[in-house]
Amino acid sequence: MPENPILVKIRTEITADSYYSQFPNEGQKFVAWYLRRVLLRDPAAARLEITDGQNDKQIDALVVDEEERRIIVVQGKFFTTGSIDGAVLREVLGAWVRFHDLAALQKDANERLRERLEAVRRALDDDYEVEFELLTTGELSPAAATDFLAFQAQIEKGEEFDASLTLVDSDVLEARLADAEARDLPILSHTINLEPTKTISMEVSGTRCVVTALPLTECLTLPGIVDGRLFRKNVRQSLGLSNKVNKGIRRTLESEEVEDFFFYHNGVTALCREFELQENGRKLAIKDLSIVNGCQSITTIYKSSQRIRSLPSDGGHILFRFYEIPKRALADRISIFTNSQSAVKPRDLRSNDQTMLALKRAYDATYRDGMFVTQRGAVVGADKDLAKVIDCAEFAKAVMAWHCQRPNIAYNERRLFDEYYKTIFRSDYNPAAMLALQNWISKISSSWEALNLNEALVAGRSYVRHHILFSVSALISDASGQGGKVPKPEATAQIVSESAHEVLPLAARCLNTAMETAKRDADLAGRVFSHQNWCKTNASFESQKLVASTIIGMLPSLQGTALLQRLKLHQTSSSNVGRPISLG
Repeated sequence: MPENPILVKIRTEITADSYYSQFPNEGQKFVAWYLRRVLLRDPAAARLEITDGQNDKQIDALVVDEEERRIIVVQGKFFTTGSIDGAVLREVLGAWVRFHDLAALQKDANERLRERLEAVRRALDDDYEVEFELLTTGELSPAAATDFLAFQAQIEKGEEFDASLTLVDSDVLEARLADAEARDLPILSHTINLEPTKTISMEVSGTRCVVTALPLTECLTLPGIVDGRLFRKNVRQSLGLSNKVNKGIRRTLESEEVEDFFFYHNGVTALCREFELQENGRKLAIKDLSIVNGCQSITTIYKSSQRIRSLPSDGGHILFRFYEIPKRALADRISIFTNSQSAVKPRDLRSNDQTMLALKRAYDATYRDGMFVTQRGAVVGADKDLAKVIDCAEFAKAVMAWHCQRPNIAYNERRLFDEYYKTIFRSDYNPAAMLALQNWISKISSSWEALNLNEALVAGRSYVRHHILFSVSALISDASGQGGKVPKPEATAQIVSESAHEVLPLAARCLNTAMETAKRDADLAGRVFSHQNWCKTNASFESQKLVASTIIGMLPSLQGTALLQRLKLHQTSSSNVGRPISLG
């Protein structure tokens, strides 16, 4: 019998890449591979997130994903032969039970797990969803498969926090790896298997359509579910399994009524730029696939993959409508109108908000070779300079860190587009300032490896970048004699262009020193210190301010006055500085 292809791939990659040599056994190397190659975690982050070892409490890795607002608890089993029995599943269940008392779990956990649990505590307070994953290259025994469904139901019925249990086996690993490897591609192409007797092809008002009863098992093959690319034209992304409607869908999928799912469900609307029926209607080849209505259903079906894969081919169907829509305007209207049957929160439609559109018009008109991206997954033309392409979410985070002087909030995209939306997004914002902020963020990202950050901070790249951006603003403000005020980004254009390589190490030093001081204080007080939690506190940026002021005061004696002069704004009049934007 030939060896499992994904198993061969994993073994080859963990042998060839020296990164994995730091882990003592195949089990840890497997989990590290999953974090890096599938979840796309930073190498430093993956190293800190692996908790496997003595006193790991059946938790091999613990990820707090700030961008996706989720906690991922991984139990990995690297099987080359044999099947998985119920003992492995009980380890996962044990981890879930322990999560209900984090204080007790911390008491005798290993040091790395204790630190991770501090980050979990804060994330649970912010209503992050918890995803328990059994990661394996093996197969469940028949008894274990039955136990899995029972444990899955038990975990999802928990009331203290929203949680789910997913089996990430060889099939799921292959699908997720393919997604991860194609994540940077703007277009999804896929071929769907159809049942000709349950499929109708037609043309309505000049638009080609295919309407079909698609087997639920076929939904599991759709690309872009995990990272949301499949839903990039949807007005909202997945609401998680805690949503009332999604819980109802899950109950039906797990029940004997799954055969009647087709009749209970309103159906899914999918758009594509082009499709072709092949093999006498048995296959549908699609280019630029996107689901604009049905995100909640498809993600819930995917979360029930273990149950769905156990169904016979006629065990359950869902209505799919595929529309060939080459025109973007019509596609946008379909996306909004097909979601009007249930309430859509304001932040789900920010991409079409008048303020957002005004910002886009102003920026795109000022920089013809640039683009202000308001919709996730939007295709950037080949004629655009990527250095001038700004994502609205990155812009919001930069404004929060620079103008509002609150880098500790910048990580929370949900709050930025909800309670702080009107504070951050203003139609009269200067396009030159937008580009200046983008240039600083780009310089921070491209210089990341050279900043000599503490390893714990390197692991938090997604939110640490905005702390560094804040420190840059503080350094320039103090160097210009404008402490307490915020330099206008456009006034720093020359600094970022000519002196970023000198400024950014200073900004990194501000953050390093502030965090090391906080950690030392926590150690002296006998408290567990979490760098991830510290970055979310007011104390983090207040301490950075003090360090920045100290560095500027010492700069002439340390590096001479030349750098100090380069840090100063050319004019320190009120036209180049302003007061921090209040969040009040």
